[in-house]
Amino acid sequence: MLDRYWYGEVERISPEAPVPIVKIDSTREDERPGGAANVACNVAELGAQVTLLSVVGADEPGARLESLLKRRRIQVQLHHDSSIRTTVKLRVVARHQQLLRVDFETLPSHEVLASKLRDYGKALGSVDAVILSDYGKGGLTHIVRMIAMARSAGASTSSCTTTAASEPS
Repeated sequence: MLDRYWYGEVERISPEAPVPIVKIDSTREDERPGGAANVACNVAELGAQVTLLSVVGADEPGARLESLLKRRRIQVQLHHDSSIRTTVKLRVVARHQQLLRVDFETLPSHEVLASKLRDYGKALGSVDAVILSDYGKGGLTHIVRMIAMARSAGASTSSCTTTAASEPS
């Protein structure tokens, strides 16, 4: 998931509908790894060596997310799937107030996630712990099998799922 922030100013209300018109300042945009990628960044900040295994779209947000993660010295094993869009949460902010969030997302297919189990199994041989996180986005379709594989490999596991209803804005 890629979190994007567009900052601007509101000076008037639209004559078409009672909504603020935000004039975006193109010099004040921000991008950050979000969702499970944010979890990976937080663990890396604590000093751990981190590998993120995930599925992204074969698109600009997926490439941008990979670049941001590599800058933070996170090993990435991303499957670039042309049938989906990388999840992007775009927030429009004015005067330190979030006015709008626009979500772009397509859930990965069951088959693509099943194909990633092989990569997951290979990674288990070199890890001490596994954090399973998908923010309710469908990436943990095979979580029962993933936990069993991690336990049999001797890795400690932690599951971190958040439903859409309780997802942080």
